[in-house]
Amino acid sequence: MSDQTGSAPERAASPFRLNLEQQRKRAKDLLRAVQTGDATALRRIAAHYPRAQSLERETLKLSDCQLVIARELGLPSWPKLKAHILAMDRSWAGIRNDTAPDADRTTLHIRCGHDIGPTLRDAGFSGDFLSYSDPLCHGPVINSDDWISIRADFLAQTYGEMVGKTLADILADLTDAERRLQSAAKDYERVVLWFEHDVYDQLILARCLAQFAKTPLRRLELVSADEFPGRTRFIGLGQLPPEALRLLWQERSVVSEAQLRAGALAFERLRVPDPRPLASMAMAGIPELPQMATALKRHLQELPGARDGLSFTERMILQIVAEQPRSVGQVFQELMMRREPLPYLTDLMMHVIVENMKAVNDPVFRAAFVGDDDHWPKEILTVTETGRSLLAGKIDWMSLQPPARWLGGVHIDGTPCWRWDDARGVVVKR
Repeated sequence: MSDQTGSAPERAASPFRLNLEQQRKRAKDLLRAVQTGDATALRRIAAHYPRAQSLERETLKLSDCQLVIARELGLPSWPKLKAHILAMDRSWAGIRNDTAPDADRTTLHIRCGHDIGPTLRDAGFSGDFLSYSDPLCHGPVINSDDWISIRADFLAQTYGEMVGKTLADILADLTDAERRLQSAAKDYERVVLWFEHDVYDQLILARCLAQFAKTPLRRLELVSADEFPGRTRFIGLGQLPPEALRLLWQERSVVSEAQLRAGALAFERLRVPDPRPLASMAMAGIPELPQMATALKRHLQELPGARDGLSFTERMILQIVAEQPRSVGQVFQELMMRREPLPYLTDLMMHVIVENMKAVNDPVFRAAFVGDDDHWPKEILTVTETGRSLLAGKIDWMSLQPPARWLGGVHIDGTPCWRWDDARGVVVKR
């Protein structure tokens, strides 16, 4: 992946690259704004410094504002922020001066996409890279010997034209990824899994753990991130600069037998037509893999809701559009950066969900383009009276006959169907 002989990559701007002097200046600016009674500054103080409500603004000190700055960036204290920035600086220096972090063993890095492949190279890693990127969170994942072919059919029909790939292309990609996954035990001394906490990642992680439960590795390690300090919301590892990946590498852990078994069980239950076993696992918690338990619950929320028949994502989309007309791209940004508690959708997934929501017998929103740009993210959505009635619980989404869809091993095709009761955390059928 890297020969360590070239120069280090340029350290470009990134919301996850923080400068200590800049943060000191921001703290001073915040203090001045608070002292003048600026409403936005006072809200920031109240949001991140609970004791502030009992203090007069004139008594707030620079150290109080430094605490707020640190917490806004995702760290509990100013000293922790300083330590993080210094660690990032040392990690950056190591890219130029150190040997490859993974040079001690023949290594395969596995990720649910291509996003960190180039960044790992820039960070100085030398191992091979496998993108196992089949979005198991979308479409059928069934317990069948030909499940890969079924996945390829679904992906080709759903995304093939948008990504410029034929069924043969997609089947070849999936088959090759499976082959490399299954041969990793004999080809490498170490495999490192790079995943974050969302549904997309955790379901693919379950697939990987299920495979390695059958074909044990000499060494299996996991980098699992659910947060990273920065000026924007952490959604995934693909956002991070090279030195951040080196820091996360230092925090990796060896995968235990208990984690392998838990992942294999989750993948097994994902593939069956009855979602109750998976729901029991998610709600009971998975001590060995706590992020996976949270992701499984979020996955189950994509079943039709017990109250209104909408999936969690469909409901959020409709709520956002009901507030004011927005483009599909704007809805996607609002979902990913603010509303979605566990962001995992890709833009193409969003497009498919919106198109399916349009394909009902009584529209819940109107869709139109303004001007000459008819690329789908620019399409403006406006809620209809039917959509408002649906949000008010007066009608059920499934009564509008949305297109049939799959969620893992569960086929959702009319009523009765499996539904998720979010209030009780259980699956029901009606």
